[in-house]
Amino acid sequence: MRKSTGPGSAEVSFWEEKSLLEMSQSEWESLCDGCARCCMIKLEDEDNGTVYHTGLVCHLLDIDGCRCTRYPERHELVPDCIEFSADLAGTLKWLPTSCAYRRLAEGKHLSWWHPLVSGSPDTVHEAGISVRDRVIPVQMVHEDELEAHIVDWVET
Repeated sequence: MRKSTGPGSAEVSFWEEKSLLEMSQSEWESLCDGCARCCMIKLEDEDNGTVYHTGLVCHLLDIDGCRCTRYPERHELVPDCIEFSADLAGTLKWLPTSCAYRRLAEGKHLSWWHPLVSGSPDTVHEAGISVRDRVIPVQMVHEDELEAHIVDWVET
């Protein structure tokens, strides 16, 4: 993942030298830290536009692994699943401040626990960033009870 910038110079990671728009598809995909916070069901207050995160997640999410079980066809199966792009990364204010896409769009560095920095996919869970052990599948709750599951542990 690192690239040498020349003799005697420090190594620079692709996310430090490229903009989100310049990244290859595999580089873009590798930015996902596996927190699955984007898979949380969100409710929007129609009066003021405030977005609330719930402790409920999409039915396609493997909660323990924090990965989509049907990733290639997720947009067909879940029509309101957001397809992230470099243009959206800096504008979706419901993305948590820990999200790599948002952080890079805002000119910030990746956090120490990000798998690209730590070298381990487990640090996102060890740091308490992921949804593992904190959420339940949305299909376990009646749609009239969604508001009862609003959580405040997702910072935005």
